[in-house]
Amino acid sequence: MLKIKVIVTLLLAIGFKAEAQQLPLLSQYMFNGFLVNPSVAGADGYTAVTMTAREQWVGMKDAPKTHIIAFQTRLLRNNHVSRNRSVFKRFINKSRSGRVGLGGYIYNDKNGLIDRTGAQLTYAYHLKINSTSQLSLGLSANIYQYSINRSKLNLENETDGLVNNTDLKMYIPDFSFGAYYTSKEFYVGFAAAQLLQSSIQLSNDNSSLFRTYRQFSVTSGFNYEINKQMSIVPSVYIKVTNQLVPQVDVSAKLYINESYYAGLSFRTGSAFIIMGGVSIDKITIGLAYDYNLSGVQKHNYGSFELMAGMRFGDNAKRYRWMNRY
Repeated sequence: MLKIKVIVTLLLAIGFKAEAQQLPLLSQYMFNGFLVNPSVAGADGYTAVTMTAREQWVGMKDAPKTHIIAFQTRLLRNNHVSRNRSVFKRFINKSRSGRVGLGGYIYNDKNGLIDRTGAQLTYAYHLKINSTSQLSLGLSANIYQYSINRSKLNLENETDGLVNNTDLKMYIPDFSFGAYYTSKEFYVGFAAAQLLQSSIQLSNDNSSLFRTYRQFSVTSGFNYEINKQMSIVPSVYIKVTNQLVPQVDVSAKLYINESYYAGLSFRTGSAFIIMGGVSIDKITIGLAYDYNLSGVQKHNYGSFELMAGMRFGDNAKRYRWMNRY
């Protein structure tokens, strides 16, 4: 039993340290900020459905994989799909019915023998400050299932009690909180995830060898218009756990005619990232490639991340300052 506990501990530690966190790693977080900050749900006044698929360290056996389907919307006074010409007016309406955002997502995150499936439901409230800025607050409830793939365990002792006396599955509830301020030129957000620091019990002996850690993050950036057709958005994404394990993403994205974008990111101690995408009417598709900067790069072809989304509501070009989280 001791041996298998050590193996599981190492697997968890390797998986978590590889991402400097216990949450899924995303390179294109800025195009769906709701995934990292619950207060972003409905912040831009649209209804959006997005899909994210990430294949990390392609070419390595049992490499991490993440798949997410997300939905978010703003509760407006009237249907903003059928009456899209007035969506912005409703967005700044003082009525409570125009201030509430709702969202949710489901995801699966595989890392070696560890498989985590989860769901999140979010409530957000948006306060107008003036005609071009707002403050948003959000709270999420989460449920996770951690499981260990028994078929991939290679045991010297097939009668190991930890394996045979439990189904190697754990269910963990949790909460997240976020705040988000946005204006025409600038945005900043703060989020705290895994607030309960739930125990992960891997056996039936009432032991709690593992625990989730609170993760705090700050996102910030500003929009600089080069001319009427081009603009650039520098941004930063800082993550740290209460175990003081930091990770920083520094990015810059170039937008052309609001239909095309290209970007570069640097993730401290981890990767150099190239990304690009296209928006056609209500659909946006983006692709990112991570070149790993550690020794593990010798054993894989890098990491790929595909993001696809559909947005319903008024023409995004009219309010482009609101859509670049």
